[in-house]
Amino acid sequence: MTIHEFGIEHQQVIVLVHPSVVMWDYFKKVIPILEKKYHLIVPALPGYDPDQNENFTSVEEIAAELETWLIAHGYCNISCLYGCSMGGSIVIRMLADHQIKIRNAVIDGGITPYQLPYLITRCIAVRDFLMIYMGKLGGIKLLTKAFAADDYSFDDLQYIAKVLRFMSAKTVWRTFESCNNYSMPNTFDASDINMEYWFAEREIKERKWDIAYIRKQFPHCRLRKFRDLGHGGLAVVKPELFSKAVDSIITKQKRARL
Repeated sequence: MTIHEFGIEHQQVIVLVHPSVVMWDYFKKVIPILEKKYHLIVPALPGYDPDQNENFTSVEEIAAELETWLIAHGYCNISCLYGCSMGGSIVIRMLADHQIKIRNAVIDGGITPYQLPYLITRCIAVRDFLMIYMGKLGGIKLLTKAFAADDYSFDDLQYIAKVLRFMSAKTVWRTFESCNNYSMPNTFDASDINMEYWFAEREIKERKWDIAYIRKQFPHCRLRKFRDLGHGGLAVVKPELFSKAVDSIITKQKRARL
């Protein structure tokens, strides 16, 4: 796993974990804004880094690997841990692991483990795999139809097509199989972490089960809806709003401690 850092002169640390079907530069529009105030740590996850010949492993393994890296480099007190979609799954697992001190956490459209029988979860994983792999084979024309509901530019869709071209079939399969079915400890306590679960207005139906899971496992977590957006669109389409939202959860929590 390659780790990119920005704004290293600042004391407060933000970790940004990207979603699937993109690279770490998914955050390229928010990095210039946030690095003026925060030390940013942005991992390039296995299977999504064109410079590394590796496949996606699992939510559990990647969460553990990121925790190990943070501890080894002395980053044991994180001002904000953010993850979107697949990245949200990794954040959820890290919150349960409780290996490092996380003051604030944002799960943006994060995927939670399905609470369904094994056979059904396998069928869902196959469906998701085929959907993405068809996009890989179909190229920009199919992506234009798939993302028609969002405010993605043609350049954004070309970027997604580029990522799909270098993603292996193993990475595609493991991503969805793991995000849908990753394990969680039987008991854990994240009540000391200030948390928000973000979701876009256009994905409310798709996030219904995820929100129910969050309410059950993290009852203190606040829900926040963003209007006129689709899944994972905030950092790409509205980077200023994204940056203000991340900053607000940190500054509000800091004021509450004073």
